[in-house]
Amino acid sequence: MIDARLQPLLRAAMHPPARWLARRGVRADTLSIAGFALGLLAVGALAFGWWLAAAALIAANRLMDGLDGAVARIAGPTDRGAFLDIALDFVFYALVPLGFALQDPAANALPAAVLIAAFVGTGSSFLAFAAIAAKRGRQAEAFPSKGIYYLGGLTEGFETIVLFLAMCAFPGSFPLLAGIFAAACAVTTLLRWHQGWTAFD
Repeated sequence: MIDARLQPLLRAAMHPPARWLARRGVRADTLSIAGFALGLLAVGALAFGWWLAAAALIAANRLMDGLDGAVARIAGPTDRGAFLDIALDFVFYALVPLGFALQDPAANALPAAVLIAAFVGTGSSFLAFAAIAAKRGRQAEAFPSKGIYYLGGLTEGFETIVLFLAMCAFPGSFPLLAGIFAAACAVTTLLRWHQGWTAFD
């Protein structure tokens, strides 16, 4: 919901460390894969109930996600990098609820399944819109630096990360938080369906 407003601030914050990394030959794809590996470790930490470690690893994953894009803008973006970035992001988003389900299946498995299904709705509508928009040569004015057409919504990256960190801070509230966010994702999906229906008439 506020990703477009945060982008200029994040780009400014990420540029100095990204420039330092680019000068030393670190590639954006390497950062994407390393960030995903940290995300996998976060799932393990969640499964064991190591909430502080999980929160730190989730934050590190998101930091790497910001750095890979910043390095790509310095070194030159690639289609492979854009593909890798979004593909790994969507898997990471689904794995976090899975970590909570593994930690307490009796309490968390059903809310996690509902949240993952909601993520499928937002992710599939996002990618379907991007694919058709690319076919028609459209560009997202609010996200000019993105590698693919970036369609906003009620639940975007910032809100999702705040949710994950809140879940780590209040793990007993996971079912409630998952339900609320799943409902918000459902609204986002419906709005994106409507946007696609009208934009591609």
